[in-house]
Amino acid sequence: MIRIVISESMDAPAVALLAREFDVDYRPALVDDPAALGKALATADAWIVRNRTQVRGETLAAAARLRVVGRLGVGLDNIDLEACQARNIRVFPAVGANAQSVAEYVVAVAMVLLRGAYYSTAAVAAGRWPRAMLSQGHEIAGKTLGLVGFGSIGQVTAVKAKALGLRVVAFDPGVPPDDPAWSRQGVERVDLDALLAASDVVSLHVPLVAATRGLLDAGRLARMKKGAVLVNTARGGIVDEAALAKALQEGHLGGAALDVFDNEPLVAGGPLGDAPNLILTPHIAGVTTESNERVSGIVARLVAEALRQ
Repeated sequence: MIRIVISESMDAPAVALLAREFDVDYRPALVDDPAALGKALATADAWIVRNRTQVRGETLAAAARLRVVGRLGVGLDNIDLEACQARNIRVFPAVGANAQSVAEYVVAVAMVLLRGAYYSTAAVAAGRWPRAMLSQGHEIAGKTLGLVGFGSIGQVTAVKAKALGLRVVAFDPGVPPDDPAWSRQGVERVDLDALLAASDVVSLHVPLVAATRGLLDAGRLARMKKGAVLVNTARGGIVDEAALAKALQEGHLGGAALDVFDNEPLVAGGPLGDAPNLILTPHIAGVTTESNERVSGIVARLVAEALRQ
């Protein structure tokens, strides 16, 4: 019987759907047990992962029968695509399935950071009244959002931002100037330096590849508009975390929200620990009840269709 190994969490109805037709080995803890994972993959025809499982090296080599990889998400930096291609292993990400969740996260944290008024619960409950201090925040309407990356998530984010009255500009060399997405979303195509200089909010939506690793280094962070905020829901290696912490500490940037990090989980005692005006979340921008249902359902369908061929 055709066998599927799922080494991270997947929505239960999608797992049950696959189990009707295939032999499914669903153990979310396999990601943390390399020996058990290698043993399970020895007879696997398909392998479904999230972002923590590394589809490469000895682990991938152990999957001698593997034909299909399903990615519960869109980032593919945890998958050795060249090795998969060399072995004719088809890789299926859930493109677009979590775009709504990520876009909502971007808009929400941008509003929190610009307003700067939502950290006062303990003070107010204790009888203090920091009204003057917390009355210096900014509205999001009329501000400029710069999207570094204008794929499916960036485009959904643009729609939500425009509805709130933001001007939206974007940088993405991979989207041609004549692509209808620019006019359809009412987004101005600019180069990266112009985006950084003009944007009150910069949001990252690019994959982690050689060209984007360290993209926002100390130099580019310095080119950002003074008081601007940065949101990273893409990949941690795109931002120089030490340089970002310094830019926050020196007051050049008004705030940042990071959902992804160069090393996950984030190592305690790092430079971000002492940075002000910082929101940190554990790689969950694209993970909600609704998006998990969509992502799992799409991947289950794609994997099943590929295995039937």
